[in-house]
Amino acid sequence: MTLLTTVFAAVICTVIWYKGAPKSEMKVGVLCWMYWGASLMWLVDAIFEYADLHAEYFTPAPADMLNDFYLGLSVVALGLVIWLIILLVKDPKGIVKAALFRKKN
Repeated sequence: MTLLTTVFAAVICTVIWYKGAPKSEMKVGVLCWMYWGASLMWLVDAIFEYADLHAEYFTPAPADMLNDFYLGLSVVALGLVIWLIILLVKDPKGIVKAALFRKKN
């Protein structure tokens, strides 16, 4: 479930990035790289777990699937938090800078 969750997030993010590719104001490419990296990590984990468990790999317990799904959602949420921090630091539209240096009357 972790692999599926991060692959779905990576595909959705890649589609969003591709639609606005020339501009790239929102730094969505960074988010794509994070999700594809997480997907690659979970793919390697799945390969090694399959090598260890063989056919049992395809019949996990429901509790294990739920835990893996929560872990996948946590990875997606952490990626979003990191992306937001990068977006606020880079401030491509100058909104944060304008809010910080706005003159009070």
